[in-house]
Amino acid sequence: MHEVPIATAIVEQAVQAVAPHGATRIDLIEVEIGRMRQIVPEALQVAFAAVSDGTIAEGARLEMTEVDMQAVCQLCGHEFQPEINLYICPRCQQADVRIVAGNDMILKSITAQTPEEQQ
Repeated sequence: MHEVPIATAIVEQAVQAVAPHGATRIDLIEVEIGRMRQIVPEALQVAFAAVSDGTIAEGARLEMTEVDMQAVCQLCGHEFQPEINLYICPRCQQADVRIVAGNDMILKSITAQTPEEQQ
């Protein structure tokens, strides 16, 4: 299950991002995950709950948005949405493409509480 290291990285990055603000609790983490990463959302949710246990992200909601793949043919310049493991350009029928979207994982936003907000 490759979702555990991904969940671990999400929690670690979120905790590091809010630390300078003195956050005491993370309520929500929003991420964008490219389709090419082949993440199983339910598995990532389970992994996130497990790895966030005992951290300020414990009990936080994890919201994921899947980003479709986009490719550009390096030969004819056509931009298209390939399927995983099928990178043939529909215009020129060649498989020389550059993936321009759908392979990233982006931490979009974090909603957290600081001590002042809890009083």
